Amino acid sequence: MSTKVYFSREISSEKVMEMYEKVGKKLPGKVAVKLHSGEAGNQNFLKPEFWKPVIETVNGTVVECNTAYEGERNTTAKHQKLLEKHGWSRYFDVDLLDAEGPDLELAIPNGKIIKKNFVGKNIVNYDSMLILSHFKGHPMGGYGGALKQLSIGVASSAGKAYIHGAGNPAEIWTSDHDSFLESMADAASSVVDYFKGEIVYINVMKNMSVDCDCCAVAEDPCMQDIGILASLDPVAIDQACLDLVYASKDPGRDHFLERVKSRNGVHTIEAAAKLGVGSREYELIEV
Repeated sequence: MSTKVYFSREISSEKVMEMYEKVGKKLPGKVAVKLHSGEAGNQNFLKPEFWKPVIETVNGTVVECNTAYEGERNTTAKHQKLLEKHGWSRYFDVDLLDAEGPDLELAIPNGKIIKKNFVGKNIVNYDSMLILSHFKGHPMGGYGGALKQLSIGVASSAGKAYIHGAGNPAEIWTSDHDSFLESMADAASSVVDYFKGEIVYINVMKNMSVDCDCCAVAEDPCMQDIGILASLDPVAIDQACLDLVYASKDPGRDHFLERVKSRNGVHTIEAAAKLGVGSREYELIEV
């Protein structure tokens, strides 16, 4: 049976909420809302006002983790200040999952590259998760979507270095590239297992730059906005986004795809599908 991925060409806060409801899953208990809070200086990240209705609908707590690179989010003090500045703490309860150690270690017995994942320990306070992804390019992963949020996004600062280094944090920027992508898939699988499938995924294809929201200096968007997708399957939703880019007639499409292909971005999807995280076969249902 192929996975359902809901798709709307209309992009608005209200539509995000509608798409969440379309998926038909009520997230139980205390809901962690994982999104990208945006690096200082980044112009493309999706702002708190945009996500507000859906976060309020699930009565969620916005969760983030510190970065593993220099910037305004690599220490708890700096990151909390930026969360305030970007408006997240103004509207929502915000929880920096790895604000203080020790990290929570999740086992990945069937991981291809890494056998454990280090995540912010406060994750134990949540029963379910809403993954709100801004779909765009990425300097290392090729693209950023649901699988990256599950892996690098939920990993603690040390956990990010561990994934990037394919199990050796000392090789954070120098590890074998496909091994890094496979490590992301391994890490994503551990978070899906942890929440036993109590996760809903929403990808918004807007402000589509080749650069991630983690870049302080990011290229402006190169493509027209495409729409909103929602699913219970992180592999299917990311695959559907890539397929929509391939199908696009936008003049900026080739520039965007050059970033994805030059970093072998699809390999994270391939690796996650192989691990059973989700399916690359899906039914796109336009809403």
